[in-house]
Amino acid sequence: MNPDLFLTYFNRISDVPDAPLRLRTFILDLAIRGKLVDRISSDEPVTHLLERIREAKTGRASSRPAKDERPFPQVKPDQFPFGIPASWCCVRLGAITEVVMGQSPPGETYNKSGEGVPLINGPVEFTDGPFGKTVINQYTTAPTNFCEEGDLLLCVRGSTTGRTNIAGFRACIGRGVAAIRPYFADRYVRLFIWRQRASIIAMGRGIAFPSISKQQIEDLLIPLPPLPEQHRIAAKVDELMALCDRLEAAQRNRESGRDLFTSATHHHLTSGVDAQNLHEFAEFFVDHLPSLTTRPHQIKQLRQTILQLAIRGQLVAQNSKDESAKEFLNKIRAKKEVLLRKGEIKKEKISKVSANGGKLFEIPPSWEWVSLGDVAFSFKYGTSVKCSYEAEGEPVLRIPNIRGGQIDLQDMKYGPLSEREVNDLSLRLGDLLMVRSNGSLDLVGRAAIVDAAAVGYCYAGYLVRVRTDVELVDTRYLLLALTTRYVRDQIEIPIRSAVGLKNVNTSELSSLTFPIAPLAEQHRIVARVDELMTICDSLESQINEVQTKASSLLESVLFDSLANTESVGSGHQAIRA
Repeated sequence: MNPDLFLTYFNRISDVPDAPLRLRTFILDLAIRGKLVDRISSDEPVTHLLERIREAKTGRASSRPAKDERPFPQVKPDQFPFGIPASWCCVRLGAITEVVMGQSPPGETYNKSGEGVPLINGPVEFTDGPFGKTVINQYTTAPTNFCEEGDLLLCVRGSTTGRTNIAGFRACIGRGVAAIRPYFADRYVRLFIWRQRASIIAMGRGIAFPSISKQQIEDLLIPLPPLPEQHRIAAKVDELMALCDRLEAAQRNRESGRDLFTSATHHHLTSGVDAQNLHEFAEFFVDHLPSLTTRPHQIKQLRQTILQLAIRGQLVAQNSKDESAKEFLNKIRAKKEVLLRKGEIKKEKISKVSANGGKLFEIPPSWEWVSLGDVAFSFKYGTSVKCSYEAEGEPVLRIPNIRGGQIDLQDMKYGPLSEREVNDLSLRLGDLLMVRSNGSLDLVGRAAIVDAAAVGYCYAGYLVRVRTDVELVDTRYLLLALTTRYVRDQIEIPIRSAVGLKNVNTSELSSLTFPIAPLAEQHRIVARVDELMTICDSLESQINEVQTKASSLLESVLFDSLANTESVGSGHQAIRA
C-alpha cells in the first residue's frame, strides 16, 4: 500500500471517530492475506521453513513426555475464510509454535520482596499496547510453568481474555495466561494473533467464566508466508502503524483544539466574565452555532449553554414596555392569598429566595430571583395505591418522557382509585409533573408539561404535580429553567451520594431557585429557545449524517481494497509497497 494514498484516504474520512482503529485492522487484514507487500521469487519456500520447524519440534519433544504431543487436525482447503498467495500455506498455530498454559502456584508462596522468581498472573503485569513488555509485580517461591523472555503472552481467562503482551523476562505464569513461543522469528505470528483477538475472545464465550483452552489456541488456522516475506510484512506493518499513530495524534490534536475553543466560548458565556460585554458574546455565540459544534457530544453542551443564556436574560432583548417580573409576582401572591382564604391551597413554607433575596449572578433589572414555590400554587404527590398493567380501574401515568419534556401516554398502569383521589390528582393543562424518586440521579427532578392529551389523568406516587396559573407565568419557561445545569446542581449535589433510590421532597422542590423574566419576555425567551433547539436538532442530524457518510466511505474504501486486490497466487499482483 502506498502511504501517500493511505494518507489521502485518511484525510477524506478523518471525521470518523474510530477511523484509526479501523485502518489498523485493515492493515492487519492486508498483512495476513498476502496483500501488503510483493512476493519475491528468490524467497526460500515456506516448505523449507516448515521442515526446519518439524526438526526443531522433534528436538524439543525429545526432552518432554510423549503425552505432551498430539496430532493436529488436517487443514482442508475450504476451511480458511479467504484466499492466500500460492507461495503461502495454511497451518495450525500449534504446528509452528509451542503453547505453554500457565498454572498458578499456591497463594501462600506469593510475595513482593523478591524471593523466588517473578510471577505473571495477567494484565496487572502487562503494559500498554498489544506488544508492551511485562513488568514485575510479585514473586513466587514455588514456580510451576514458565514463559521465556520474548514469548507472546495471551490472557485466556475472564474479562481480560485476548489481551496480549511480550514477556520481558523469564517468569512463572499463572493459569490466566498462556505463553506462545514460535520456532522461528515470531513478529508475523504476533501480528496474526493481534488481528485474531476478536475470534480468540469469541472462543471463550458461552460459559459463566470465559476461558480458552490450549487446544483451541493450537488449532487456530494461520496463513503462513515464507520467512523473508514475514520480515517484509512486519516491517511494512510497523511503517503503516507509525503513520496511523501520527494521523491519530493529528486527529486528537485537531479535536482537542475544537473542544478547547468551544469550551472556552461556553465558559465565557456562562461564568459571568466580562459581564459588561456578555450580550455581544451571546450574539456571537448564537450567530456561530455551526462553527462551535462539530461533534455529537458538543450538542448537549450547546443546548445547556442556550438554556444558561436564556435564564441570564442574554438570549432576547428586554423591552421597557414589559410589565416587570416584580409586578406579575405581586399578582401571583395576591391570587395565592385569595385561594388560601378559600381553602383551595395550603400555606407553603417560606422559600430560600423569598427569605434571603440572594443573587447568584447578574440578571436584567426587570427580572427577579424566585424559588419554584414563589410561582407555584401547590405541590401534590401522586397516588400510593398499588397499580398494575391490567386495564382495570383508573389509568395512572408513570414516568413522563422527561428528556423531551413531554408526557408519555404509552406507559400506563391502572389502579383502584377513589373518586376523591381522582378529583385530587386529576391533571390540568399546563401542570408540571416532576420525578421525585428514581434509581437514576439524572431522572430525579426532571419535569414535563401536561398537554391536552394528558388532561384528566392521575399519576404515580414517585411523581409530583406542580400547579401554577398559566395566565400569570409561562410554564414552558419554568420547564427550561428547571432543565439548566444551575438548577440541576441544586437537585443532584445534595443527593449524589445517596445509596439506592434518589429522592427529593416537595419542600426541596419548592426551594429550587432561578431568575425569572417579565411574562412577555418569558414568551419571547421560550420562542427563541424553541428556534435555537430546532437549529441544534438540525446540527445534530447534519453531524450524524456527515459521520455516517464518512463511515460508509471508509467501509467502502476498505472493503474494495480487500475485495478487488487479488493475491499473487490467483494470478494478480499484490498491493505494492
